[in-house]
Amino acid sequence: MSDPTEFVITTAFISALGIFAITTIARKLLREKPVLGGQTEPGFIDEGSPYQPPVLCEQPPPFPVGRVSTWFYHPLDLLGIGFIFTTFFGLAIGSVRASGKPDLDLDVNALVQSIAFQFISAGIVTAFVITRIRPVEWLGLKWRAWPWVFLIAPGTVIVMWLLFVGIQATGFMQWIESFGVETVQETVKILQSSTDPVILGLMTFAAVIVAPICEEIVFRGYFYSASKKFAGPWVAGICSALVFASAHGSLAALLPLFIFGCVLVFVYEKTGSLWAPMAVHFSFNGATVLVQMIARHYHLPLDGAP
Repeated sequence: MSDPTEFVITTAFISALGIFAITTIARKLLREKPVLGGQTEPGFIDEGSPYQPPVLCEQPPPFPVGRVSTWFYHPLDLLGIGFIFTTFFGLAIGSVRASGKPDLDLDVNALVQSIAFQFISAGIVTAFVITRIRPVEWLGLKWRAWPWVFLIAPGTVIVMWLLFVGIQATGFMQWIESFGVETVQETVKILQSSTDPVILGLMTFAAVIVAPICEEIVFRGYFYSASKKFAGPWVAGICSALVFASAHGSLAALLPLFIFGCVLVFVYEKTGSLWAPMAVHFSFNGATVLVQMIARHYHLPLDGAP
């Protein structure tokens, strides 16, 4: 049986785009109310008297859902959402097509380019928003309840690991293997087998520092919050998590990373600060790297974690 990874990843991206587009259009149509002469003007109500003209009244602001603000986003951000979608779709498909041909002796340049790309992508979305709102307000960086992060981050990581153990127990990975798909991500393979300290150092830096900062700015800070403006929190959360998971280009990690993406959105909404999902992401990746290093040092058999 041929490897279905490219087909599944493509389907996941298209599904996220379709769900977002349909919901955005439906929400826009439902907000428009037909009034005089068949025009669509929001905010008019007829008092019911033939002697009183329709009264123009102010519509109340939408009831806030969660603590992530969206008031500063406008239709131009649909281009930003599309940019993130197409960029990571192209990268994921390229990664899938190049998988299975790792060359550890040449991976230093690839790792440096990957790190640079993540910083550039985070910089682009920040530049797109910074003219409208300060990053401190945009990302909720003035988080007075920050000490909670020392409970939220490790607690979330423990819950995620228990969940992943449950997924393993269902035979999910064995089912994925039946399609001839590699269940260990290329990044984890490098951590397990590379003997180059430069590669191991760059990989650790990328996983523990770069990814928690840059991916959270791109996927939760911008992609999710901008999508929330147009499609609502539930659809935005699902679609952003689906794109986040698919962007890693791994069929075996698609479900675990989708769940992880949904959890990161939930943490972001509950706290209103990007520090929280950053801390969770940092703790999760850091613990994964640490476990891989310990297993490698003591020659312990260990499957790659997402």
